[in-house]
Amino acid sequence: MPVTFLEFTPQDYDEALNFWRATPGIGLSETDSRENIEAFIQRNPGLSFLARDAGRLVGTVLGGHDGRRGYLYQLAVLPAYRGKGVGTELVERCITRLGEIGIQKCHIMIYATNIQGQTFWESIGWHRRTEILVMSRLTSAAPSDDV
Repeated sequence: MPVTFLEFTPQDYDEALNFWRATPGIGLSETDSRENIEAFIQRNPGLSFLARDAGRLVGTVLGGHDGRRGYLYQLAVLPAYRGKGVGTELVERCITRLGEIGIQKCHIMIYATNIQGQTFWESIGWHRRTEILVMSRLTSAAPSDDV
C-alpha cells in the first residue's frame, strides 16, 4: 500500500507526540503541549501534514508563518521510510501551501549536531545561513525548565 499524506489535525497529537519522542534529532519542550500544538494548527490551517502507510504514522511536519516568513517544525520520518521521498513530499506540501498564501521564504531550525538532518535539508535545496544566530528567551508564561 502506498504512503498517503494527510493534513495534521489536533486528533493526531498523541500519536505524533509519541512519534517525535522516539525520533532522534527532534527537540521537545513544554511548548509542544497539546494546547500549544492545537493553537499552532488553528493559527496555520492547512499547513501541517503527516504521512501514513497502511494507517501507521511514518512522517510528520508542522508548518506555519508569521505573515512574512514560513517556518517548518517537527519534520520526522521513520528510518525505514527515509530516502524514499516521504520527507521531501511533506516539506513540498508545506512549501506549496505557503506559496499559495503569499509567503515567499521559509526557514527551519535544526540542531547543529543533527548531521543527518542537515544532509537531508541540503539535498532538497535548502541553504545553510551562517550569518544568522538563533537566540531564545523564556517569557513569563514558560515553566522555568523550558528552553
